[in-house]
Amino acid sequence: MTVYDLLFLTNTDTTIGFLCQDSERLDREKKRPSGRPYLVTLPTLKSLQKHTRVPRPFRHHVRRSNKTTFIYPNGRSFRVVHDVRHLLLLRRLHWAYSTSANLSNHPYEETWARSRADIVVEPIGKPDLPSRILKIGKKRLMKLR
Repeated sequence: MTVYDLLFLTNTDTTIGFLCQDSERLDREKKRPSGRPYLVTLPTLKSLQKHTRVPRPFRHHVRRSNKTTFIYPNGRSFRVVHDVRHLLLLRRLHWAYSTSANLSNHPYEETWARSRADIVVEPIGKPDLPSRILKIGKKRLMKLR
């Protein structure tokens, strides 16, 4: 098993979550239907350019945003992380799928989350508010959460 197959439980920049580069593993652990897309967290704006193209009218908004997830016109969602503690792990992984540390459609339980994770990045705090979600169209920005 390589570091890229491991399931990490950590404080993300917004709440407590799982990070992994294997989406099928996240589906199994969370008992989530397969095929639903995951949020991809990235350490830098430069790495965002490798995954998607930001429409010109929203480049400034994406660059300046904090704790905000953007769904791009290609249907994929990305968040660039600015939190220093979360960046320590992401810089080693280069990117990771991110999701809340709970069963699908259930509240967070720390004992369950710890039992599923291969590596727990301490300290684990309390769940916080999730990130804002904005959908970018070709000409409009729509707030989803």
